[in-house]
Amino acid sequence: MSSPKTLIRADKRGFDQLRPFRIRKHFAPAAAGSVLVQTGRTHVICAVSVEESIPRWMKEQKVKGGWLTAEYSMLPYSTGDRKPRDISRGKLDGRSQEIQRLIGRSLRAVVDLDKLGERTLWVDCDVLQADGGTRTASITGAYAALELAVRQLLKKKLLTQNPIREAVAAVSVGMVDGQPLLDLCYVEDKDAAVDMNVVMTSSGRFIELQGSGEEATFSEGELEKMLSLARKGVAELIALQRKYLKA
Repeated sequence: MSSPKTLIRADKRGFDQLRPFRIRKHFAPAAAGSVLVQTGRTHVICAVSVEESIPRWMKEQKVKGGWLTAEYSMLPYSTGDRKPRDISRGKLDGRSQEIQRLIGRSLRAVVDLDKLGERTLWVDCDVLQADGGTRTASITGAYAALELAVRQLLKKKLLTQNPIREAVAAVSVGMVDGQPLLDLCYVEDKDAAVDMNVVMTSSGRFIELQGSGEEATFSEGELEKMLSLARKGVAELIALQRKYLKA
C-alpha cells in the first residue's frame, strides 16, 4: 500500500504503524488465564474465570456444550475525568454493554463450544488506562487470556481437546484529514472523519466490522484502504500474541 501525503501523527508514528504493543502474562494469579495488554497508553487487564456450570437458558433449551461470555468496564481512574462505576448508577451503560457483547461474539467465533463441556468461561476486561482503542485492545488481550486458560484446563485434564480453532485480534482504523490511519489513539479517534473497528482471525477472515462516518461519508476506495491497513495490523498483532504467549 503506497504511503499517503505526509501527516505528522500525535505520537510520530507512520500511517500504517501500530502503537507499541506488549502482553504481560499471569497478571491476575487467581484467574485461570490472565494478561495485562498494553497498546500505547491504553492498558487493559483481561482475565478468564471458569464456572463449572452453564446458563439456565442452555439447560432449558437443551443446548449441548459450554458457554463463553464477557464483561467489560472502565475503571474510574482510567481517563482524565473520573468515570463513575456502573454499580453506582445502578445499571450498565450502553457503551460498556455493546463492547462486552462484541468481546463475547469475537471469542465465540473461534471457539468450539461443544468441546468446553458443561462449563462457562467468563472473560473480564477492565480498562486501567484509556487512550483510544479500548475495545480492540480488550479483544486482542482477551484472546491471549483465553489461550492461557485453555492451556491450564488441558493440563488439569478438565478438557480433553483444545476448543480454540484459531487466533483472533482487533484493531482500529480511520480517516483523519483525508488520510487512512492504523490504530488510532484518542486524539486521532476524536478528530477522525471515519472510525472503524475490525475484528479478524489468524486465517484472515472477518468476524466483525464496526464503522461509521462522523458527520461525514467515505468512498469505496477509502474503505478498501482502511481494510488493507486493518489486515496488516491484525496480522502483526497475532504475531505479537504468539510471541508473548510462547515466551
